[in-house]
Amino acid sequence: MTVELRTGEDWVPVCELTALTPGRGVAALLPDGSQAALFLDRAGRAYAICNQDPFTGAHVLSRGLLGSDAGRPFVASPLLKQRFDLASGRCLDDDGVAVRTYEVRTA
Repeated sequence: MTVELRTGEDWVPVCELTALTPGRGVAALLPDGSQAALFLDRAGRAYAICNQDPFTGAHVLSRGLLGSDAGRPFVASPLLKQRFDLASGRCLDDDGVAVRTYEVRTA
């Protein structure tokens, strides 16, 4: 099975589902030059957000630690530890900040 991300109108193949390990992130370079961070939670659901940490500008969110807050999965940036909701992209530590999310499917 291939993991695909929706970028605008198109679905872009990113990697094989077997390349994702629950609890760990993977970075992917998209056709427009941007980066996505892909995650697989322990229930087998895949998420994708922008890989760029909005607080530092570094492309490191794929290296963050996964956790959950009230049952919602998040990734904590490995640099300054801000937490980003994997479903909405919203920063759980600063309501005014969010990262882009991508719709994910397997085909």
